[in-house]
Amino acid sequence: MSEDSEALLDGIARYYTRRIGEFGAQARGVDWNGPEGQVLRFEQLCRLLPDGPAFTICDLGCGYGALLEYLQPRYRRFTYHGLDISQAMIEAARERFRGGSGADFECGDKPKAADYCVASGIFNVRGGATAEVWEAHMATALAAMNDASASGFAFNCLTTYSDVERMRPDLYYGDPCKWFDFCKRSFSRNIALLHDYGLYEFTILVRKRMGEPER
Repeated sequence: MSEDSEALLDGIARYYTRRIGEFGAQARGVDWNGPEGQVLRFEQLCRLLPDGPAFTICDLGCGYGALLEYLQPRYRRFTYHGLDISQAMIEAARERFRGGSGADFECGDKPKAADYCVASGIFNVRGGATAEVWEAHMATALAAMNDASASGFAFNCLTTYSDVERMRPDLYYGDPCKWFDFCKRSFSRNIALLHDYGLYEFTILVRKRMGEPER
């Protein structure tokens, strides 16, 4: 990892460590406005997942494990691995699921090999990084998700179609068409762009195997 990349990730880790220190293991602790929007984001990401068959999933930027909590009552057979660059987040996740959930939480930024890899919110907070630097970081992260996932991956991002007066300079707003094109050209022919669920963001699903229809 280059010094620039390491500094970028260190800044992000410090940001989220402050958030969970201030708000605890709840939606605001991972920089979301509330649990309703958080669940709505999970619904979009999980349209990638299969009904019925067992699967493994890597949650990149897992925070305190909210996605695992969402998955447990909805999917009967899956193996979960959570990764986050904030040690405080990992400690919070381990504490919440210490009762034998079978989940694995680890501090790091490199996705583990799994059937599916998902990332919710990790491309939003760019801090003082330029758009060019942030997009290079994002492209590298997506390539790593692609390499780690056997069947596909999914991620979300704030959208350039947000209301201008509400946009923050420390956040990254991506062009959904640009990132759809990037994923289509780089990873798979089977791409879905979701931009119809009422939030100022979009979700992209990348399917690497045929025969897994959108739910």
